[in-house]
Amino acid sequence: MSRQEHLAVEYSAARARLVRIAYAVLGSHAEAEDVVSETWLRLTEADAREPVRDVEGWSVVAVARRALDLLRSARVRRESYVGPWLPEPVLGPRTRPGGQEPLSSSAAADAADPADRVTLDESVSFALLVVLESLTPAERTAWVLHDLFALPFPEVADAVGRSPAAVRQLAARARRHITAAAPRLDVDAVQHEAAVSAFLGAAAGRDLAGLIAVLDPDVIATSDGGGQVSAARRPVHGADRVARFVLGLAAKLGADQRLEVVAVNGITGFAVLEGDRPTVVASLVVHGGRIRRLDFVLAPDKLPRHLVLED
Repeated sequence: MSRQEHLAVEYSAARARLVRIAYAVLGSHAEAEDVVSETWLRLTEADAREPVRDVEGWSVVAVARRALDLLRSARVRRESYVGPWLPEPVLGPRTRPGGQEPLSSSAAADAADPADRVTLDESVSFALLVVLESLTPAERTAWVLHDLFALPFPEVADAVGRSPAAVRQLAARARRHITAAAPRLDVDAVQHEAAVSAFLGAAAGRDLAGLIAVLDPDVIATSDGGGQVSAARRPVHGADRVARFVLGLAAKLGADQRLEVVAVNGITGFAVLEGDRPTVVASLVVHGGRIRRLDFVLAPDKLPRHLVLED
């Protein structure tokens, strides 16, 4: 096996983890894929100068550095974004309670660290990504690398470009913020499924009272159209307003559109499809049996062109 082939094998083995790291830092799966592809080229160039002994370790730091740089520049662009900015969702077949251990379970509520409750299987929930948007780029990267992917602080420091003591403080500040948001992120799979089912049933039946009943009184709904499609420019607050907003969206569905229940970052949500093309993806946060947050992603650039769901 040539040196290039050896690098390719080791990089391929680490690739899924590298994409998850970049995605957690950036909130964009497309940009995460680009970062990982760029890092492969940097790895081959670095190895040509001096053999890289720990391919995965080197790549993790390189991916994190590049993602951090992109996040800093993205924050400037997002300040002029039309309406709220939401992360790019990752879609897949619906996750059902029972059988194999689900991504989110009531056992998660017993975990001591809030990070353990929202990042099972190293998956990055949509709700967590929304919370991470409120952190500084350095705080976010430090927390993702240390708390989410278990990198020791010296390696985190190498990626962030600060001392181990400094990144320890960054991660601690981020952890406090996420801990404060933890009640909104806790997921009980059975409660979540029941709330989503009740929500969709009420929406389909144009049942205003039924919708209000399944919504938390302080629910918030956010829409991201990216200035490309019609969407609410500001978040909608309160059960009555959100319920009427949802019914307004439901009334606009065309005959060629259908609703599919899907996994959004591993947790049950739904999508509106035209053929096999998603036009809306919705993530829901459920706490105490009621929906506390609804996020609607409509921006075409953030949605896959095709979605094929297996039974």
